[in-house]
Amino acid sequence: MFGALARRVTAPRQAAKAVPADPDRLNDLLLLVATTADREAFNALFAFFAPRIKGYLMRIGTSADLAEDLAQEALLKVWRKAKLFDPAKASAATWIFTIARNLRIDAARRAAKPVLDAEDPAFTPESEPRADEVMERQSRDEKIRAAFKALPAAQYEVVRLHFIEDAPHSEIAERLNLPLGTVKSRLRLAFEKIRKDLGDSVE
Repeated sequence: MFGALARRVTAPRQAAKAVPADPDRLNDLLLLVATTADREAFNALFAFFAPRIKGYLMRIGTSADLAEDLAQEALLKVWRKAKLFDPAKASAATWIFTIARNLRIDAARRAAKPVLDAEDPAFTPESEPRADEVMERQSRDEKIRAAFKALPAAQYEVVRLHFIEDAPHSEIAERLNLPLGTVKSRLRLAFEKIRKDLGDSVE
């Protein structure tokens, strides 16, 4: 469903175990997907949430096969709609599980009254990206790199430690001799600045 990312959710879960169940960390990963379309961050979210979404759906009566399909569909929707995520309104987990629950409701409605929609993307074969799409993606990537370089030094250092060195908030605070709240604030401000600088260039 999503190329290499559409893996079986029953596959080994070492990658999921590598992502701490820390709400702040999960929020940051989702914000990274939202602002920079970062595939590694999305892979981490997929590995963490896919088996949990499947388990949740099965507990509320969904068959294993449908639960797996809906889990993959939910995470694909997360990738496409990540820029709509607002950590001030909900945590990453709440936002993602709400998507999964809504997809389950939609699936139940379709099962009760099946309707075939010719405009449904599921019936439209995917095509190879056009040359202009490739150029647009390259331009977007350049803008993303420029946005990171334009961050104030204090914000850039916190972002670098968190996403390149994978340091948790507490470790960053200790290494930089900063209050934990300051670390979280700088990360939030950095994402807001990146999003403002990029505007609609990240899809």
